[in-house]
Amino acid sequence: MEEPRVREEGEEEGEDCEDEAGPEGALGKSALQLTAEDVYDISYVVGRELMALGSDPRVTQLQFTIVRVLEMLETLVSEGALAAEALRLERDSLQQEVRALRGRAPPAGGQVDLGPDKMVVDLTDPNRPRFTLQELKEVLQERNALKAQLLLAQEELRGYRRFAFRSGKQT
Repeated sequence: MEEPRVREEGEEEGEDCEDEAGPEGALGKSALQLTAEDVYDISYVVGRELMALGSDPRVTQLQFTIVRVLEMLETLVSEGALAAEALRLERDSLQQEVRALRGRAPPAGGQVDLGPDKMVVDLTDPNRPRFTLQELKEVLQERNALKAQLLLAQEELRGYRRFAFRSGKQT
């Protein structure tokens, strides 16, 4: 997992208020305000605390459970952000349609009513949507599955290393 950005010397105090609180600042936010980056910050804080507890097998098992919960939280936060973005786009489209109806003028671009499931996209806008919500959900789910596989492989590797270390001492 990524570590949060550390403030460099000479940066302004008021430059980024989220960095002032550090990774712990994410724990003070409302659940509705969380972003994926906040989940990473929470993961960092929890991981640091688990490392301080040592390498007890119970702590290791707890670590896997916590990682799974954090992955679920990240998915929920990401899906919430995608849903919020979709709602914003729909709101903007509806506002544009209302303005057009009030002015008795066709919506932007001279288009006639496109229907409830249609959206006007400016192809020159660098911030336009490029993927459907379903495609983004699939990518997130695949990434989470790969992360889980990586964690299992890392744990298996640690087990082999412990075994090799013990075997090396016995000979």
